[in-house]
Amino acid sequence: MTDDVAAARAAAEEESVFSHPPVDPDATAAYGDDPDQIVDFYAPRGEGGPAPVVVVLHGGAWRAPYDRRHISPFAAFLAGRGFAVASVEYRRGAGEPGGGDPVAGRWPDTFDDVAAATDALPGLIRERVPGADLRRVVLTGHSAGGHLALWAAARHVLPAGSPWRTDGPAPLRGVVALAPIADFEVADKLGVCGGAARQLLGGDDRFAERRPHADPGLLLPTGIATTLVQGRTDDVVPQAVAEAYAEAAAKAGEVVGVTLLEDVGHFPLIDPGADACAVVAEEIAQLAW
Repeated sequence: MTDDVAAARAAAEEESVFSHPPVDPDATAAYGDDPDQIVDFYAPRGEGGPAPVVVVLHGGAWRAPYDRRHISPFAAFLAGRGFAVASVEYRRGAGEPGGGDPVAGRWPDTFDDVAAATDALPGLIRERVPGADLRRVVLTGHSAGGHLALWAAARHVLPAGSPWRTDGPAPLRGVVALAPIADFEVADKLGVCGGAARQLLGGDDRFAERRPHADPGLLLPTGIATTLVQGRTDDVVPQAVAEAYAEAAAKAGEVVGVTLLEDVGHFPLIDPGADACAVVAEEIAQLAW
């Protein structure tokens, strides 16, 4: 495939995923006082017993212009498959004073929010989605959200003294990370999302110091079933990033599943109109049911 053809296909995939109008949630709840500290809930469609829960963390390189609205069609798609869905918003990087492009993430706010949201979710889900089964919870996230899903599942192996460390693993059935920024060393070398991982940790002066508290590739083994779903033609977060995480897990004595999809780029994984999205739902179902 020529570079021009690959670029055209990637552009078409991106256009497709953003062509879906946002889907309003069935309920919304706050987990803090900031406007971005909220969770949208989508009730499971169809009949049946208590529904497994999918917690969704959106991507967008941890940057402010990309919020949970762009992943709401994916959340609604999962609800249509019978899942109870909680789509988490969190604080992201804004523009520099005086203008300029938004930076990636806010330290420590982005991590504070994901930790606070996941801690608060059991109680919020009981209130807002009565038909949800909290014994069957799967974390998923796309791109930067895939990083956050892996990180949230690894809080019990954070360095001692970390403000986000938990005493034990979260009660999860597993994690399905979609084209995740899962290994900061490789992502940084490849310049993923304009060096977003380095920005997230505060730039050159803080990158090495903060990586042990933030990089999923250093937070292994987790003891939690984990699957990565990755398009082979993804030029936003290349396959090498997922492979680096899987290799690090193997060295730590843990098997991480990697599902590679042929002729799929970055965005079809969360595009309800793409076949890849159905594959993602099936990967989640395998852990949840």
